[in-house]
Amino acid sequence: MSASPAPLGPFQDNLPRRHRLGAVWQWIFFAATIIGIFVLSALLLDILNESFGYVALEARVDPDTLAVDGVPLEDLPKEELIRILQDSLSASAFNKLNDEKPFEERSQANVYDLVIERVVKYKVLETWSLWESLIHSDEIRAQAAEEFPQAELRFVSWLTVETIRRPQSSEAVNAGVRTAILGSLWTIAITILVAFPLGVGAAIYLEEYARDDWLNRLIRTNINNLAGVPSIIYGILGLAIFVRALERLTSGAVFGLVNPTTANGRTILSAGLTLALLILPLIIINAQEAIRAVPQSLRKASLGIGATKWQTIWAHVLPNALPGILTGTILAVSRAIGETAPLVVVGASTAISFDPNLFSRFTTLPIQIYQWTSRPQGEWRHLAAAAILILLTLLLSLNATAIVLRNRYTKRF
Repeated sequence: MSASPAPLGPFQDNLPRRHRLGAVWQWIFFAATIIGIFVLSALLLDILNESFGYVALEARVDPDTLAVDGVPLEDLPKEELIRILQDSLSASAFNKLNDEKPFEERSQANVYDLVIERVVKYKVLETWSLWESLIHSDEIRAQAAEEFPQAELRFVSWLTVETIRRPQSSEAVNAGVRTAILGSLWTIAITILVAFPLGVGAAIYLEEYARDDWLNRLIRTNINNLAGVPSIIYGILGLAIFVRALERLTSGAVFGLVNPTTANGRTILSAGLTLALLILPLIIINAQEAIRAVPQSLRKASLGIGATKWQTIWAHVLPNALPGILTGTILAVSRAIGETAPLVVVGASTAISFDPNLFSRFTTLPIQIYQWTSRPQGEWRHLAAAAILILLTLLLSLNATAIVLRNRYTKRF
């Protein structure tokens, strides 16, 4: 006589329902991923749409009138272009350009850019987006011919090598982001050099050396709280400490670089130190988690063969925790490079026409993008879109470099 099958218990009874519930959550997660990709793609397409398109330009001086013996302006030798500048500008303006960089050291292309900027002086009358330029090109040409008969209609890429190479300018067609890029690179370099060793050192102490008493628990709690403090609070802290209290140091007066009576602490050094304070709690927390994830068996094995505490940390704990530490650092630096609020409080400028140094006034790409998008003229929004693409490229390049270094170091252990 065959045995009767065992009755189904609660586990088997709930199995189909749990499978259905799991499938529902799987579709929810898939939909969330699709929505995220769609939103990100829409953002990038909108930025690209604003970075290209038709522009109606009107020159104060027709470039054709500056031709010499039938040679167009762009093909004239450097000497002729210098003569045009000398004839068109006042003596003081010409001498100022020569003082910034002697004309003998400038290239023909550089002098040609000066002629376009200072003599020809193109003025933007109207702009169109990439989508409008592709779909309604005939209507745009007709509109430009009717409303701007003296203007030249061009299809312009606002994102060019010249945009990266040129400094800021009051005219959108001549404006660039070189000074803002240099300001961002200076600031982030100082931030990493200060925050990374301090953050990792603090994490090592808290995880490997500090006792589990009330004081160290209080320190850990406050570090976690500081990670959630609004960034503008760090800006106020940087203003009080680095700009005012340490003004002689951050302005360079203590090194004799500026007159102490005219010293100003609103410099790149103050900005970098302020951002270092901003990301320091994030680096400490991520480094603590990475160190805590290293198995205790590695520590015990190292100590068991006679290694000291520090030798164990240096040879075993840090190499295995480094990938996690660098991952946290990448996320923290990504936050710092896009910050504007603390830099505005510290004293970032919105218009810098010279290449900054450690103890000079400065601006950064996020500050420049904000300043351009706040202007009512359409050409500045197109230029801001190009600057956003440059900022994204810079951020992705820095992150890619950090990831390559992290992976290379990970393979050694």
